Amino acid sequence: MKLNEIQDLIKFVSKSGVSEVELETKEIKIVIRTPKTAASQQVYVQSAPVLTNPVAHAIAPVSNPVNVPTTENKTPSNQATPSNDSKYVTIKSPMIGTFYRSSGPDKGPFVNVGDEITAGKPVCIIEAMKLFNEIESDIKGKIVKVLVNDATPVEYDQPLFLVDPS
Repeated sequence: MKLNEIQDLIKFVSKSGVSEVELETKEIKIVIRTPKTAASQQVYVQSAPVLTNPVAHAIAPVSNPVNVPTTENKTPSNQATPSNDSKYVTIKSPMIGTFYRSSGPDKGPFVNVGDEITAGKPVCIIEAMKLFNEIESDIKGKIVKVLVNDATPVEYDQPLFLVDPS
C-alpha cells in the first residue's frame, strides 16, 4: 500500500465519523482509531511478518502512532455551554446507528436546548439497519446541551443530551 493511499484512507475515516477501522493485507496491517473526546486520530501501521517485501517494513513501526489532526464536531449554534457539566444527567445512546433530532427532514426537532422533558418523551431517533427507533427520556428535566450533530453516526452508550434534573 502506498503512502498516498494510506493518507486517503485516513482522510476518509476522519470524514466518515467511524471510531475504528482496521485493514490488513499480506504486507501491512493498518488500524485507525478516533478517540471520542480528543480532536486527533491515532494511526498504527504494522508490518506483517513477511520478509520478502522490505518496502512494507519501511512504512512505519507499530510503536510510533501518527497523530493526524481532524476537525472537531461542531455543536449546533443554539446550544448552551454550561460551565459545570457534573450536575447534569446524560441521556446516552442505547444502540449503534445514525442520530436524528427530528422524525423527518421537514419536521422540527423533538427537543431543543431549554425544552422541558418528562420520562417517556421522545428526544431523538436512531436509525439502525433501516429501522428508525425513537429514543425516549428516562428522566424529567430541562435539556441543557445537545452533544451530537444531526445525521451523524453514534456508538453504543455515547452521550447524546445533557439534562438538568432540577
